[in-house]
Amino acid sequence: MLTYAMSGRGNLTLYAYLYKCIKEDILEGRIQAGERLPSKRTLAEHLQVSVATVETAYAQLAAEGYLDAREKRGYFVNPVEVRRAAAEAPEPAEGHHQEQNWLLDLKGSGSGTEGFPFSVWARLMRRVLTEEGKQLLQATPHNGALCLRRAIQRHLYQFRGISVSPDQIVVGAGTEYLYNLVVQLLGRERCYGVEDPGYSKAARIYQLNGAGVEPIRVDAQGLVPKLVEQSGVQVIHSSPNHQFPTGSVMPIARRQSLLRWAAQEEGRYLIEDDYDSEFRFTGLPIQTLKSIDTMERVLYLNTFSRTLAPSFRISYMVLPAPLLKEYRQRLGFYSCTVPAIEQYTLAKFLDEGHFESHVNRMRVYYREQRDAVLAALRSSALGSRCQVLREEAGLHFLLRLDTERGDRELAEQCEKLGIRLSFLSDYQLELGSAPSHMLVLHYPSISVEQLSQALELLAGCI
Repeated sequence: MLTYAMSGRGNLTLYAYLYKCIKEDILEGRIQAGERLPSKRTLAEHLQVSVATVETAYAQLAAEGYLDAREKRGYFVNPVEVRRAAAEAPEPAEGHHQEQNWLLDLKGSGSGTEGFPFSVWARLMRRVLTEEGKQLLQATPHNGALCLRRAIQRHLYQFRGISVSPDQIVVGAGTEYLYNLVVQLLGRERCYGVEDPGYSKAARIYQLNGAGVEPIRVDAQGLVPKLVEQSGVQVIHSSPNHQFPTGSVMPIARRQSLLRWAAQEEGRYLIEDDYDSEFRFTGLPIQTLKSIDTMERVLYLNTFSRTLAPSFRISYMVLPAPLLKEYRQRLGFYSCTVPAIEQYTLAKFLDEGHFESHVNRMRVYYREQRDAVLAALRSSALGSRCQVLREEAGLHFLLRLDTERGDRELAEQCEKLGIRLSFLSDYQLELGSAPSHMLVLHYPSISVEQLSQALELLAGCI
C-alpha cells in the first residue's frame, strides 16, 4: 500500500504532493511498470484524504503518461525509464553477504533440499545417458518429451484421480513460465480473478502480459462464490486444495459452485494451482477440481519444485481437451524450456516409484519437523499468546498473535533482533483483505535448536 506523510507537504496542495510522491516512486523504480495502484477510495481511506484528492493526482499522472487508466480495472503504471541509481543496485562490498543469517526466518520456504535423493537421481541420469544416447541431442516436442508426459499422466491418475491423455499435458520450466502461456492462450482481453490474500506472482505476470486482474477475497473456506459472480471476471486462478497463504481448503459445495459458474458462459475458465498437494498429514488427499470437471473448464497446474527442490524447474499444465487445437495453433511454435536429460530422468524417477518413495519419506520428515516446531511453540513464553491454525497440510501454518502492536511495527522491531516475520497482511492485494496479527510460519527451514531463543525474543516483542 502506498504510504506518504501528507503532513510533510509544505506549501503544496494535498493532490500536488500526492502526485509528486507517486511520480518519484515511479521514476525511482519503487513502483514498477505494470503494477496496479490502489483504488481511489482505498488509497483515500489509507492516507485519510478525500477521494477527490486521489482522483485529481491520478488524473494528472495519467495525463502525463505515468499511468494508464483502464475502465473498470483501475490505474496501472506505464513503462518509463527509471533513474540509473534505482535501476542498478550498488555492488556489495567485498566479503559482504547479501543473505542475512537470521536467528529465525519465517519467510524461508525450505522444501525439498532436505532429503533430495542424489544417489538415485545420479544413477538414473547415468542410465539415461547410456540408454538414450543421441536421442538426448534431438529437439523435444514443444509440450515436453512424450515419456515424461506419459509418466505424469500415470501419476495423475493414480494419485490425484485425474484422467487425461499425454497430449493434454504441457511441460515447462516453472509455473511462472506456464502462467505466461495461460494468458497468451486464454487471451489478454479477459479479466483474471486472483485470490486475496494470495500468491502475488500470478497476478503480476497476468498484469505484465496486459491482462486485467481483479482481487477476490477469500475466507476460511477459500474463494466465496458470490464474490466471484459479482467480480465480472472471466478466469479464476485458485488453489482450492491448500490456499496460499491462508491454508484454507475449499469444501465440495464451493467447488461445485465454481464449476457451475465456469460453465454458465463461454470463455470462462478455472486455473487450479495444486502447488503442494503431496504434503497433507491428516486424512486422504483432497479431490481436485480437475477430477470433477465434466465441462472441460479447468486448467490444472503443478510443479516438482516443491517436492524435489526449489531449483528443480520442472512444472506441468493439463489443458482441457477443447483447448488443444487452439494451443497448438497459437503456441505450438515455442521450444520446450526443460532440458531433455532432465525430462528423461524424471520420467524414470516417476515410473520406477522413486518419486512416491521420496514423497513418503519427506511427508514423515516434514510432519516430524512441524511437530517439533509446534512443541517448541507450546512450551515457550509465546505459547499462551498465540493460536495455531491450519497445520493439517502443506509446509506452512498460521499463528494468530495476541498483541495490540501493528504488523509492520512488530516486523521492524523483530528484524533488529535477527527475526524475520511473514504476516498474512504481507500478501493482501487490497487493504483490509487480510486480518492483522496473523503470522505465516514456513517451518521446513527453521532451525529447531535456535527456535527456543527466538521465541523468547518474539514473546518479548509482542
